Amino acid sequence: MLSNSTKYALKAVLFLALHSTFRNKIMVKDIAKPINVPQAYLAKLLQLLVKGNIVSSVRGVNGGFYLTEVNLEKSIMDILYAIEGEIKLNSCMLSLEKCNEDKPCPLHNILSDSKNDILLNFRKRTIRELAQEVKQGKAFLPL
Repeated sequence: MLSNSTKYALKAVLFLALHSTFRNKIMVKDIAKPINVPQAYLAKLLQLLVKGNIVSSVRGVNGGFYLTEVNLEKSIMDILYAIEGEIKLNSCMLSLEKCNEDKPCPLHNILSDSKNDILLNFRKRTIRELAQEVKQGKAFLPL
């Protein structure tokens, strides 16, 4: 359901949530290695996240990426929208253009409720909450 780009973006945001502050900005190269994402690719993803107001950044000496209190309250869905766009998230699992409630694909009725539940949880859960679960040992993230 999630593209590699979205997975990389989620790992980068969680890395920043766990390791950055306004006083401790982190450069792309210092994020890329621990989360195992090519640096140039990650730089593009982070720019999309900055544009979507999910990640903050400062250029120049002492610059880098970090999360503010406002960023930490963004939902997981905000990250998905910034990377994938709303259309992709609501698209058919078989990539059929005309799949909908009136004309469902073979998987539509099987997956519809589960997909809606997942998307609802993505809307409810914040970056802060996920980072807190990692800090408390309730979730695992090898960073």
